[in-house]
Amino acid sequence: MKLQKTIFAGIAAVLSAGALIGSNAAFAQKDWPTKSIQMVVPFAAGGPTDTIARLIAVPMGQALGQTVVVENVPGAGGTIASTKVARAAPDGYTIYIHHMGMATANALYDKLPYDPMTSFEYIGQVADVPMVLLGKKDLPANNFKELEAYIKANGSKVTMANAGPGAVSQLCGLLFQSRMGVRLTNIPYKGTGPALTDLLGGQVDLLCDQTTQTIPYIKDGRVKAFGTTTMKRLPAIPNVPTLNEQGLKGFEVKVWHGVYAPKGVPQPILDKINAALKKALNSPDVKKRLEDANIDIVPMEKVSAKGLKTHLDSEINVWGPVIRKANIPD
Repeated sequence: MKLQKTIFAGIAAVLSAGALIGSNAAFAQKDWPTKSIQMVVPFAAGGPTDTIARLIAVPMGQALGQTVVVENVPGAGGTIASTKVARAAPDGYTIYIHHMGMATANALYDKLPYDPMTSFEYIGQVADVPMVLLGKKDLPANNFKELEAYIKANGSKVTMANAGPGAVSQLCGLLFQSRMGVRLTNIPYKGTGPALTDLLGGQVDLLCDQTTQTIPYIKDGRVKAFGTTTMKRLPAIPNVPTLNEQGLKGFEVKVWHGVYAPKGVPQPILDKINAALKKALNSPDVKKRLEDANIDIVPMEKVSAKGLKTHLDSEINVWGPVIRKANIPD
């Protein structure tokens, strides 16, 4: 009997301790956040992803009652930052904003220390940055139909710049070539900045680049715009047709962005982060500043775990075959 009482007392103590731990965990989630939150950006400061992060960080912090600090962790196409976040404590104090590179990583790199589909919690999509197919000012073609004829006549003599292996500009260019059924001479640069500089200088023929930095050059005639990579024309350049309406049906490339957290963050904390993200994106100031930068906020139904995961899965299916066919080195 004494032994039974001792065992029962031990079990009761364990159960009581477990209940206490559970109640403490629940309280911690309810009380979260109690310190600043780190938002990791996988690229250097000043680029489109960093711009979006800094625009939403302040209002997200205001909604959460704590500062959201942006940390730039550039390198290896975003894989260094992704690895850092995947290995971070699942307590909600580390969140992550990444663009479509999350969908291309598995196809670009043989061995990753994380899996985009299983190593993260999904918080929601954020915003899209459209792209434009550009040509140098003195390219003989003046519209898309003339460009098609020029490419068919000259083939690999036509040069297409990009920002390096795995860059969105390269992926957009490869998809364009795949849909056109041609193989141009692809010239990699260390970033879209030098690639655009050489396009402006006439050293290369074509470049697929984001609108955040190209619209001023389109408007002043320093480059030719042959089509946007969106389904609808862009309000900032309404006279530039989409590639879709000019014959490349379904051609759509947007530098989309999503917010993630390490796998295992409790759902109540994820819900708080999602609510703060939605509040930030609904801020009139954020809307105006993103609009001025030619960045499109996604519909609110996509600012969700389901919306982001569904879109990521879809993009993996789009880009995987394109990358593998192009045999891009990692």
